[in-house]
Amino acid sequence: MSRSIVRQSKFRHVFGQAAKAEQSYDDIRVSKVTWDSSFCAVNPKFLAVIVESSGGGAFLVLPLSKVGRVDKNYPLVIGHSGPVLDIDWCPHNDNILASGSEDTTTMVWQIPDHTPCRPISEPIVVLEGHSKRVGIVKWHPTARNILLTAGSDNLIIIWNVGTGEPLITMDDHPDLIYNVSWNYNGSLFCTTCKDRRLRVCDPRKREVVAERLSPHEGIRPMRAIFTKEGNIFTTGFTRMSQRELGLWDPTNFEEPIALLELDTSNGVLLPFYDPDTSMVYLCGKGDSSIRYFEITEEPPYVHYLSTYSSKEPQRGMGFMPKRGVDVSKCEIARLFKLHERKCEPIIMTVPRKSDLFQDDLYPDTVGPDPALEPEEWLDGRDEDPILISLRDGYVPPKSRELKVSKKNVLDSRPAPRRSLSAVDGSSLPPQLLEKLVEEIQSLKATVLSQEKRICDLENKLSKYTNGTV
Repeated sequence: MSRSIVRQSKFRHVFGQAAKAEQSYDDIRVSKVTWDSSFCAVNPKFLAVIVESSGGGAFLVLPLSKVGRVDKNYPLVIGHSGPVLDIDWCPHNDNILASGSEDTTTMVWQIPDHTPCRPISEPIVVLEGHSKRVGIVKWHPTARNILLTAGSDNLIIIWNVGTGEPLITMDDHPDLIYNVSWNYNGSLFCTTCKDRRLRVCDPRKREVVAERLSPHEGIRPMRAIFTKEGNIFTTGFTRMSQRELGLWDPTNFEEPIALLELDTSNGVLLPFYDPDTSMVYLCGKGDSSIRYFEITEEPPYVHYLSTYSSKEPQRGMGFMPKRGVDVSKCEIARLFKLHERKCEPIIMTVPRKSDLFQDDLYPDTVGPDPALEPEEWLDGRDEDPILISLRDGYVPPKSRELKVSKKNVLDSRPAPRRSLSAVDGSSLPPQLLEKLVEEIQSLKATVLSQEKRICDLENKLSKYTNGTV
């Protein structure tokens, strides 16, 4: 890695700084499960961390403002019967989060704006389709309610969360899938797999459109992410177990655009990509540093910028979407570093003397509105994300309820008693059938009215706790 040539870039002097001790989140028992996910997800409203829990899987969700020591009795999100392996916030609704677990299910949760009084145990939808643990959950970047899950059964399933239905199932992987990354408009995704292949998949054609054997020659796990321009950035290991990064053109997998050796270490490098600045932040599990690079169109294409170093190793990492950064302080990225017992924000800043809004640092960025409905995307339409300006900062909207088709949600949940579908209808008199249907409709109406009452009360409580009343 040659650093002798001075290159013109506004990101050459980006520096990282840990938040003050009182701005950290303390006394969080981070999960010890052996799985190479980031264990942390963050958005402009909430911080979510997978935590240790007895008798199943749980994760902690905190409002970003709730810094300091976390009470040991703080309500968790519980519901999985096995350890939670991956979590991901919906890009189109800051109160919706998906979780994948060893219990083979994926659950989608609505997180209230106010602090709950008791643990959240009822997901709004349970997605059941995998036969082994679900290790990867990824929301579609532009289409509403589209969620991708990947499991240890080597299946990739794409769901419509609004109905609880699986839309697409792909079984092209012969071994464990390490990671999945959508491209900028969600028309393709790339995967890395234990068979040492990097694949580019078109989900709507249900086929692999490009693949490369051993982009990194080592046998240890790889990671791959799409860049905004459509190239693929990878991290992996050489044959001699040195960590390595690469940049590839998926239309020509023969030769890499760039290939750089980094160091000798065991930790898998988790890449976090910012499409607005074309910067990649590399965080190795067990490392105590964060390296960051800029991807450009000039050789050597992947430019080393700097390293943020600290004393404590990281157990996982969360990456804030650009709309959650503080533009008044020239902050271009915020990472949330998981220690063994706490979560520490790390702020990446471009040094500037002016207090004015810096247009060159903040082009219009991805906003919270979906560009497509699920049916449009499934029919083959593609749209880039809808962009917003950060000139006046970003204020997250109030909680919006995810509308879910009750019929499909009920079908997707295991029935606690024998369902009507299991009863032979021909053996029942018509009058009894009519009576049963009437009773069911009456019960449904009662449940819906109670749900509305609960929602109204929660909104009222939210107003009081937020000080708006």
